[in-house]
Amino acid sequence: MAHKHGLLRERIQFANAEDKQEFTKYPTKAGRRSLSRSISQSSTDSYSSAASYTDSSDDETSPRDKAQVNTHGSSDFCVKNIKQAEFGRREIEIAEQDMSALISLRKRAQGEKPLAGAKIVGCTHITAQTAVLIETLVALGAQCRWTACNIYSTQNEVAAALAETGVPVFAWKGESEDDFWWCIDRCVNTEGWQANMILDDGGDLTHWVYKKYPSVFKKVRGIVEESVTGVHRLYQLSKAGKLCVPAMNVNDSVTKQKFDNLYCCRESILDGLKRTTDIMFGGKQVVVCGYGEVGKGCCTALKALGAIVCITEIDPICALQACMDGFRVVKLSEVIRQMDVVITCTGNKNVVTREQLDRMKNGCIVCNMGHSNTEIDVASLRSPELTWERVRSQVDHIIWPDGKRVVLLAEGRLLNLSCSTVPTFVLSITATTQALALIELFNAPEGRYKQDVYLLPKKMDEYVASLHLPNFDAHLTELSDEQAKYMGLNKNGPFKPNYYRY
Repeated sequence: MAHKHGLLRERIQFANAEDKQEFTKYPTKAGRRSLSRSISQSSTDSYSSAASYTDSSDDETSPRDKAQVNTHGSSDFCVKNIKQAEFGRREIEIAEQDMSALISLRKRAQGEKPLAGAKIVGCTHITAQTAVLIETLVALGAQCRWTACNIYSTQNEVAAALAETGVPVFAWKGESEDDFWWCIDRCVNTEGWQANMILDDGGDLTHWVYKKYPSVFKKVRGIVEESVTGVHRLYQLSKAGKLCVPAMNVNDSVTKQKFDNLYCCRESILDGLKRTTDIMFGGKQVVVCGYGEVGKGCCTALKALGAIVCITEIDPICALQACMDGFRVVKLSEVIRQMDVVITCTGNKNVVTREQLDRMKNGCIVCNMGHSNTEIDVASLRSPELTWERVRSQVDHIIWPDGKRVVLLAEGRLLNLSCSTVPTFVLSITATTQALALIELFNAPEGRYKQDVYLLPKKMDEYVASLHLPNFDAHLTELSDEQAKYMGLNKNGPFKPNYYRY
């Protein structure tokens, strides 16, 4: 993307990568400018990845300004291009191959339709994997309307495929902030249809319904929330006495936290960083902010590739775990000058401040693995003295007046879903947990769940895990009557008390 400060137009050719590296280390002012043109131009020519095949640059018309109809004559959706539906359908079919537990739940419950009468409004990442979940909910009897919880993570062709099958979807990759809230509103505010269940990721949909449509909020039978950020918001509502419906905290269910948060991030952190920056991890100085399940997953992967990793933590227990795993626990301000990569995984805000961004070294990569874009103070970087250059899809160089560059990924939003893809199998575990939570809340007799936030019953966590074991040809051992009596357990579970930490 060209910038207006009289950038030189010529390309610079380098004999080898070392020359290029040496050049960026000590750039002259003119050299710096022409290099940025060279990189931004050539990368858009040749770069491709799964993250960019849904790039919006091919057509600048906003989906809000297009009149589109699916083959059934419906226009109750807003996606980038309905003609991509066939391509999206193939993506969904590929995802189904690795989500056999969810398909198995679909087959087992299809006859009894446990979600008949459920009107679910959903706000999640719209990917091939979530499409399998949405189509499972429809097969179980639900009516669904769906929008995206992240402006960059939507796979346009998948959104088109869902819209083609009749699910009203309002989402596209590269929405503006205004588009984001418009899409949520279109999902909720529709004539002749009122949601009675909410499936949320991040709490934005719940917040919007609570603020804008209090009458709808009061009639909702249950909310299912799957992120640290969204759960935090629910507990805040509950504490203030404003949560008038039962909610299920899926994030802290064992099958979400110990699998999606840990194993998914362990595999996808490297993918997101490689696709955007082509970074070599060996010997790099990396700081990971937060050593919860997401932080643990990221650190395991980075350490395995030879990165030198240190941690920042507020919790002494997580800090001690990091120490025992061989990581140095530091304050960010103490190490910021030496770091090559900074990764946030806390769910908090202003974890990386402008003052720390000012002190970073040239070429430092900054990214976020938490749900919201609040962890890095990106707003402070949109100031007149700093120059932004888009060098690749989801990669911005922020240039300081002295020529220092910081590489910001996905504008501080969720790295893995914005810049790469995530492992399908582990999302099957989360999606099955979400489906069961919706079934449980929707079918619960009156009075079972009060106006509060609940964890998924442990029996259901165990059921979700058992559905995934056939994939590994894993065979569980059964307790004998004598062993069950000795341990005080039912032979069919649950096998651990609620306070057990896996």
